[in-house]
Amino acid sequence: MTSTVGPPPYYENHGFQPENIYSARQPGANPYPQYFSTNAPSVPSYVPRVATYQSSRPVAHSSERTCASSVKKIIVIILSILLVICCAIAAFFIWYFVENRCLGSLIECGSSGVCIPPSQWCDGVSHCPSGEDETRCVRLFGPDFILEVYSPVSKSWYPVCQDDWNDDYGKIACKDMGYSVDTYYYSRGVATEVSFKSYMKLNTSAGNIDLYKKLYSSDSCASGNVVSLRCIECGLSTKSMNIMNRIVGGSGATPGQWPWQVSLHVHGIHVCGGSIITHQWIVTAAHCVEGRFSDPYSWRVYAGILNQNEMLLRNGYRVQQIISHPDYDTDSKDNDVALMKLETPLSFTDTVRPVCLPNPGMMFQPNQQCWISGWGAEYQGGKTSNNLNYVTVPLIERSRCNSVYIYNGMILPTMICAGYLGGGIDSCQGDSGGPLVTNKNSVWWLVGDTSWGTGCASPNRPGVYGNMTVFTDWIYKNMQANR
Repeated sequence: MTSTVGPPPYYENHGFQPENIYSARQPGANPYPQYFSTNAPSVPSYVPRVATYQSSRPVAHSSERTCASSVKKIIVIILSILLVICCAIAAFFIWYFVENRCLGSLIECGSSGVCIPPSQWCDGVSHCPSGEDETRCVRLFGPDFILEVYSPVSKSWYPVCQDDWNDDYGKIACKDMGYSVDTYYYSRGVATEVSFKSYMKLNTSAGNIDLYKKLYSSDSCASGNVVSLRCIECGLSTKSMNIMNRIVGGSGATPGQWPWQVSLHVHGIHVCGGSIITHQWIVTAAHCVEGRFSDPYSWRVYAGILNQNEMLLRNGYRVQQIISHPDYDTDSKDNDVALMKLETPLSFTDTVRPVCLPNPGMMFQPNQQCWISGWGAEYQGGKTSNNLNYVTVPLIERSRCNSVYIYNGMILPTMICAGYLGGGIDSCQGDSGGPLVTNKNSVWWLVGDTSWGTGCASPNRPGVYGNMTVFTDWIYKNMQANR
């Protein structure tokens, strides 16, 4: 998190700047932790000793036969060990491909073995053999969490009428979006400002059949209310703050203020930030987990802790799976988003809570006040902060951010700009993957994930964030496929 008083230091940066993953070190200490060692470890030299025994009697080459016998035994032992290892590897791959027939971020069509990308789900075209990709399509729309169901016949989304709706149906819909039934919050009817011409209604006489087979299109809704569905209690901060006042410079966070913020470590070092969206899922940036950082077992996730030194005394949460956006581009930072699934679920408390994913139909306006938080460097090239900091930044219209004197066309639809063109306040190295949030309808929404920028807090070089409204559908599909 960067804040400067007076003119910011000049820093020429020819592109994306990765996080400084090396923490400050004491004089004389090893400058590189073991994981980041640049020198090959020293290998102790082992020279076998051969005892000799002098005798006047001829031995008829018995030592040669003994040596040959020993060599054969060693070879047999080595081959046996290799055979066991090969069998174990083969068994693992057989299990992996049986249990995970769809590689990467592809989603399997039922149990058919056919795999398609998330972008082909609910697009109005049946890609699965039995059309599964178009038959269980649900979403939450707008800031009121209006439940909508997709009709493959008319290829349109319709709100669900509240008539005869109950929590049991709500839990089914939440499950189809990838949420656990345990997190279910509520279903209730709301009157909307916009009048709908068509609805999805329940056929209560249809019997005990699949929810989606009970739904049919109707031009009327007796109650006049549509279903508002909350699959998880999200976007609540336990610390109230006057969101109308501008925060000048970075400030130290207090417990419970940003309860969705997590610190992502590799071998004891803070590398990136992330945001909690469910008990087991974390949103971060794809550039945080590329290359040598793509191994989920090297990561630890720390939640509800503000101080980095305190994290070193804790074990953190292990990561079971990393899903990086399949269309992420290393050079342009297009689609810079990734998901982490934890091995064990988080326990929600006053200091550990999820943020709300933005629903389709939500519009975030230019100059809307947002907040960024993280343990990033407090100036370009500096070390990461020991304490969690936060600052408020306004959104910048894409066309303005793409102007010649700012980013000259580099801001793609999957990106959003936020910051001050005068410089002085910005995210920086170590903040990557962390949240850009805003408060709307008394709910905190995840607007973006910290992605890139030219330098830190430089004039006409605001921060660039992944546009979460573009990624919400991809997130839901992958949560659903990897429950």
